[in-house]
Amino acid sequence: MLTNQPLAERLRPKEIGDFCGQEHLVGKGAVLRRLIESGNIPSFILWGPPGVGKTTLAGIIANTLKRPFFHLSAVHSGVKDVRETIEKAKKQQFFDQPNPILFIDEIHRFNKSQQDSLLSAVEQGTITLIGATTENPSFEVISPLLSRCQVYIMKPLEEDELKDLLHKALIKDSYISAFNIDIIEYEALIRISGGDARKLYNALELVVTSEADESGSERIIIDNEKVLNHVQKNLALYDKNGEQHYDIISAFIKSIRGSDPNAAVYWLARMVEGGEDPKFIARRMLILAAEDIGLANPNALLIAQACFDAINVIGWPESRIILSEAAIFLATSPKSNSSYLAIDNAIERVRAGGDHPVPLNIRNAPTKLMKEMNYGKDYKYAHSYSGNFVQENFLPEEIKGSVFYEPGENIREEEIRKRISSMWKNIYKYDK
Repeated sequence: MLTNQPLAERLRPKEIGDFCGQEHLVGKGAVLRRLIESGNIPSFILWGPPGVGKTTLAGIIANTLKRPFFHLSAVHSGVKDVRETIEKAKKQQFFDQPNPILFIDEIHRFNKSQQDSLLSAVEQGTITLIGATTENPSFEVISPLLSRCQVYIMKPLEEDELKDLLHKALIKDSYISAFNIDIIEYEALIRISGGDARKLYNALELVVTSEADESGSERIIIDNEKVLNHVQKNLALYDKNGEQHYDIISAFIKSIRGSDPNAAVYWLARMVEGGEDPKFIARRMLILAAEDIGLANPNALLIAQACFDAINVIGWPESRIILSEAAIFLATSPKSNSSYLAIDNAIERVRAGGDHPVPLNIRNAPTKLMKEMNYGKDYKYAHSYSGNFVQENFLPEEIKGSVFYEPGENIREEEIRKRISSMWKNIYKYDK
């Protein structure tokens, strides 16, 4: 019998052994697993996309350690709720009993005063705080609170893990297991989930329920076509927990990256009408300005930063105009991901090649001993030469001449290509 409780809730694990994914945190010998086993849990924040087990993991920790567990949602709670919960936590502290766990979902939605109200309780050990956020805590959590918490990053679930969840549902859920279900194709279910267990279970339950209603049979065969048909016809039901929020921001960013201002403004309007946090939108545009436009139009980053600053001053409804101007500017700008590729290329080389020594001529030499060791010897000061440039070796000898930055195909970076080709001839090969 189908209940009103969603499949993901019915199958929410209670013990660490049943938890799926996040092996880097809770696998045998992993950092969080060791802390759980020791019984000594510090305050921490779980940062990751929706549907990867943040709430579930917090509940498992409280259950495993036999701690009182308080759950607040930052969307629906205020300072009063926080203070009342902390008072309840104080009343549950007797003798040597461990302190209660306070879990705050979407902690990034708490404003500064709400986060300030947690500080004393965390610092004094009245509660152990576990926060969950889909946003970078460096941006959204105040520094005093962040400094008192560890941050653990949770990853989207991988294909094998998602298949394991499907198989568990077929066996363990009383409603799903009542049918004779054969999943002959997994691709659509996996793709639709996007690494999100809740989305996966929503899709599975939707397909099973729809197929049972249409055919009246206990024998259900699930393939890609059926999954896509049922999800498209019942999008609102499938997206009942609001995860479409992430699909729309994805469509917005991809429209800007694809230089379509009309689509960008449409998806922006969808977010405005849906009550999206304007800072969330502006922050995504800041990232895009550096990642997808970069040196093709350096003003893009300035515009995106100005947009972010302005909406913090203006507020709704006028902020929609500022967001629209920035989105159109970014969408109509020339595009280049050369800076993004350059740093990733360099990081890949660092990881592969280790730490090469800094050339002696460009080392710092603040002491006499360092000077005697030839630190800084023969360094060529660029401003002492014509054009404020002289060829000097700034890379470790082992990787001399390596090219990490490849100029993009746009007017500005073609000029950069010509200039550095002229300056660094015989060193870096930039000529096409």
